[in-house]
Amino acid sequence: MKLKAIIHDAEEGGFWAEVPALPGCVTQGESLAELKANLHEAIEGWLLAAEDDEIGSGEHVLEVAV
Repeated sequence: MKLKAIIHDAEEGGFWAEVPALPGCVTQGESLAELKANLHEAIEGWLLAAEDDEIGSGEHVLEVAV
């Protein structure tokens, strides 16, 4: 899965990013490398939380790489 993130300069220094396809998925970092690592973690967390909210009894999760 490929997602686009919008990276912004933070007023206090560093950067922050948002993922428009995942409402509320935002993170920050002091460097671009730190931001990238934090962004990966934020997206994983967002997707896991979404899975937990949508799974009912008798349903299963199938992870598919595209």
